[in-house]
Amino acid sequence: MRFDLTDLRLFLNVHESGSITGGARRSHMTLASASERIRGMEDALGVALLVREPRGVDATPAGRTLVHHARLVLGQIDRMRGELDHYGLGLAGHVRVLCNTTALSEYLPPVLGAFLKDHPRISVDLEERLSHEIADALRAGACDIGVLADSADLHGLRTRIFRHDPLTLIVPRGHPLAARPQVQLDDVAGHEFVGLVQGSALEEHIAHHARRSGKPLSYRVRLRGFEAVCRMVGQGVGVAIVPRAAAVRYGRAAGVARVALADAWADRDLVLCVRDDLPAYAADLVAYALRDAPVAPIARTAGVPADARGRTRSPTRRPPG
Repeated sequence: MRFDLTDLRLFLNVHESGSITGGARRSHMTLASASERIRGMEDALGVALLVREPRGVDATPAGRTLVHHARLVLGQIDRMRGELDHYGLGLAGHVRVLCNTTALSEYLPPVLGAFLKDHPRISVDLEERLSHEIADALRAGACDIGVLADSADLHGLRTRIFRHDPLTLIVPRGHPLAARPQVQLDDVAGHEFVGLVQGSALEEHIAHHARRSGKPLSYRVRLRGFEAVCRMVGQGVGVAIVPRAAAVRYGRAAGVARVALADAWADRDLVLCVRDDLPAYAADLVAYALRDAPVAPIARTAGVPADARGRTRSPTRRPPG
């Protein structure tokens, strides 16, 4: 079995576009050439990779397995090229960081700003993802560092608490709920909500738990930042669930009151996770990011030996989110 990178990229393009014609176009080759390459891959494996249908193609089980490995291989190749390009530009290293909504908006910008100022030859690629996607990407070697909610499956990752990050309900001052010491999501599901744009990691987290309770939330408006969400709530448009850090930062000026959420999934920590064998410059960023972290030992999840700097921690799982 001999597949080159062109074969792998072509197959990914065919899978993502849903047709050999679309895959050939994305790969800048003729339909005949693309079809011949796909047939050659199937002949080499002795198994069909695609199901041909009138409206396009769909991957077989073997094809889906190839898609998975092709993404890993091509992702690593792209990362290698990117890092070597950065060396050519005089940079000492490039770190890819994935994080959830709260880390991106509240905690990482000041950390990264200070780190990059002190380390002028390091560059950082920062991207927002859902927590479970970050954990999967770390295990697949698709990123160096992840900052995510501790409700994700952290098995096999080295973890350290980065920040305490409980979620809270915010309501307009004078709202009937403002007098209550705490509420559960079930108590407020019937209210109109203000939230972040669809696709943000935090909104997906909240929506997941709303669906589990059988009470999906109704949104009047979706905005791009916590400050805008707080201001809209303060104007009486609706209620919202935001990180407590954001509610404290913007709440007074926005005119909102905080009400504690009693749901277990709302009492969460952000954890910083890494894969093994980080380059020295990425390890420097980890150490920098953890300077103001809550005091806790560096740990690994069950089944993975602790390193010399910490001890193994038995994971305590919260409801997924």
